[in-house]
Amino acid sequence: MEETYLLNVEGVKKKILHGGQGELPKLQDGSKFTFHFQTLKDDFERTVIDDSREAGMPMEIIVGKMFKLEIWETLLSSMRIGEVAEFWCDTIHTGMYALVSRGMRRIAEGRDPLEGQKHRCGMGNMFDYHSTGYDDLDELQRTPQPLIFIMELFRVEDPSAYKRDTWAMSKEEKLAAVPVLHSEGNRLVLRREFTQAAAKYQEAVICLRNLQAKEKPWEDGWLKLESLVTPLVLNYCQCQLELGEYYEVLEHTTELLQKHNDNAKAYFKRAKAHAAVWNEREAREDFQRVAHLDPSMAAAVKKELKQLGERMRKKHVEDRKRYQGLFQSSQG
Repeated sequence: MEETYLLNVEGVKKKILHGGQGELPKLQDGSKFTFHFQTLKDDFERTVIDDSREAGMPMEIIVGKMFKLEIWETLLSSMRIGEVAEFWCDTIHTGMYALVSRGMRRIAEGRDPLEGQKHRCGMGNMFDYHSTGYDDLDELQRTPQPLIFIMELFRVEDPSAYKRDTWAMSKEEKLAAVPVLHSEGNRLVLRREFTQAAAKYQEAVICLRNLQAKEKPWEDGWLKLESLVTPLVLNYCQCQLELGEYYEVLEHTTELLQKHNDNAKAYFKRAKAHAAVWNEREAREDFQRVAHLDPSMAAAVKKELKQLGERMRKKHVEDRKRYQGLFQSSQG
């Protein structure tokens, strides 16, 4: 079945590629759409920009939560469950797509979609970023154009029927979720389920970072949230140490210490990560900072420095043997 419809929206054409079942879903604020989508350029090749199936996860949006690409809520509201439809949308509806796509790609990559944002509104963010970090999206941002969206609607759920994703929560819901996530992470650590625990800590951090984006840096509201973020980041880093993700630890502890250069626990975790990747000088410097900042950790530092010295001596002996073997084989 391929029929073209003009929805009661200027600059939109709809073509049904596969009919759905039942009546149009009844929607209310908080209803959740789950769907797959493809975004294509309106050019001869119908160049694919994004494909949620390739990203490996369906898309979800919440009715009434001011999704930046407002037209999508309108398009999905015209669909039945199981329907596949193609929508042509004029430039008046697609100007924010580059920013929306940037966020979706970051989520698919396991990153915080709001990281680095300084403004609340979408247009403010477009001016602030200068670059989205993706060449094809930068082109769309420079030259807005009509786009084609192919959507397949899987389900529509009432607000009471699903667990709210953190990005869809209100401020109060996010603040309430943080101690729960923190506690769940701690419980998983006791069971040595470090990957799952790290995910809980990370989700709690994202909740708080989203709230921080709405506060002025270093003012009271921002600092209060930061005091909640810091122990979660440290717990996350401890999980990554246990999992052997040392460069991940170096990245997060360094970022933390740029804001809080007196945090002994952050130096201690960074020192252990440096030691694990054979950065002897950096590890020793960080361990010495720990002992200076928190004398109660001096015994732990002494033990770590002794282990580091033993590991480095053993490595030097092994390296000498390896080089001698290479030299002898080349002489032979």
